[in-house]
Amino acid sequence: MPVSTSRSPSDSEWMSRALDLAARAESEGEVPVGALLVRDGELVAEGWNRPIGSHDATGHAEIEVLREAGRKLGNYRLPGTTLYVTLEPCVMCAGAIVHARVERLVYGAADPRTGAVVSVFNVLDEASLNHRVRYEGGVLAEESAELLRRFFRARRN
Repeated sequence: MPVSTSRSPSDSEWMSRALDLAARAESEGEVPVGALLVRDGELVAEGWNRPIGSHDATGHAEIEVLREAGRKLGNYRLPGTTLYVTLEPCVMCAGAIVHARVERLVYGAADPRTGAVVSVFNVLDEASLNHRVRYEGGVLAEESAELLRRFFRARRN
């Protein structure tokens, strides 16, 4: 499905909040990625990367959010929702987004190494999947990318 050309006025505001969550991940020594899920203009769930602290390879920000939302709403299916995440999702997260029936994905920075929306793979455009997720990348992309660059620069030094 092509990238959406219409941007909700609140996309930047929600992404800014996701960036705050990414900073929380960074403060915990995690790769700084933050995510949140919104339905009808209301926050449903939020999360940040936690694989190191949780000793769980699936502890990505998106998975944390989908798990919390499922518990809160009493269902793993999340129709009518928008997921905001500061980094283009990986294959695992893109698959989970499809299975959760998220309606729309908005992400910040592209991930040229493992991005599974447009950069390396095109999971959300796979015709054989039973659900289509609308998506848009590049919302506060530079801020998201700079947070990641600063984190990895500090780790190298």
